Amino acid sequence: MKGEERNFSLEEATWRDLLALRNLEKECFGTDAWSLLELLGVLTFPDIVRLKALGEREMVGFIAGDPKREERTGWILTLGVLPGWRRMGIAEALLGKCEQLMNLSRVKLTVRRGNEPAIRLYEKTGYRQINIWPKYYKSGEDGLVFEKIMEMQRDGDLSQ
Repeated sequence: MKGEERNFSLEEATWRDLLALRNLEKECFGTDAWSLLELLGVLTFPDIVRLKALGEREMVGFIAGDPKREERTGWILTLGVLPGWRRMGIAEALLGKCEQLMNLSRVKLTVRRGNEPAIRLYEKTGYRQINIWPKYYKSGEDGLVFEKIMEMQRDGDLSQ
């Protein structure tokens, strides 16, 4: 891990985390932050994997994954870490745990074309760009679609 050494833990997020998540989204994503209704949905819809990273007893990171079992594909819906807590392994830990909990043969996500640190993280952890969604973000910036083919457990179906 790079940067100052700070401890964090991962826990399941609940609707009680709504205000902390709203603050994190605003700080991480600005005008592209999800609305209060979208945040409430991601914290309450069934089957969504939702994890928070806690540091010094506050939410410092969040990830949500949507396991589309019928498609055998999980989608990372959002992943954010507060600026003061970046480069400490939190995003990588959240991503790995979310992938594990979704337990599907492939995982996809979308990232801003200009978000080089996130792109480096995704490539480092096995994701490859498979598509571009033009003008995907409110700002008009393109979204790059990444996919990771997961190594499945030997006790399950290995087909994709």
